[in-house]
Amino acid sequence: MGLTLEDLLRALNKDLEWEYAAAIQYVQHAAIITGAQYESIQKELLIHAQEEMQHATMLAEQIDYLGGVPSVEVEKREVSPDTLEMLKQDLRGEQHAIDSYKERIAQAEGLREYGLRRILEDILIQEEEHKRDLLTVIHD
Repeated sequence: MGLTLEDLLRALNKDLEWEYAAAIQYVQHAAIITGAQYESIQKELLIHAQEEMQHATMLAEQIDYLGGVPSVEVEKREVSPDTLEMLKQDLRGEQHAIDSYKERIAQAEGLREYGLRRILEDILIQEEEHKRDLLTVIHD
């Protein structure tokens, strides 16, 4: 038996929990990052935090639309006193999101949930932009 709508809703709720965590982590990291070389990424992290909350809102609306109940749980957050390590934590989070959304897009397609697929594709595009932003700073 293949993936069911209930399976997809569970996975979307897990994605939602990761989005909440990403927003919290970005806000915390932006607040404590130090070093003049990181000034531009500090502002960018706050934008990322806002975009992650937009993703959470989009996911919650889709979960509700598909008959589920959006989660209020929050996934694991990572902290570090080291600025470069914080940025690497954020990068790992973005890669996790990219991998998850690619899988979720295929699942939505398989269940013929084309509207959901389109929304997930929009989220994926932003997650890939976040990854590029972080890579620019980490590899400078």
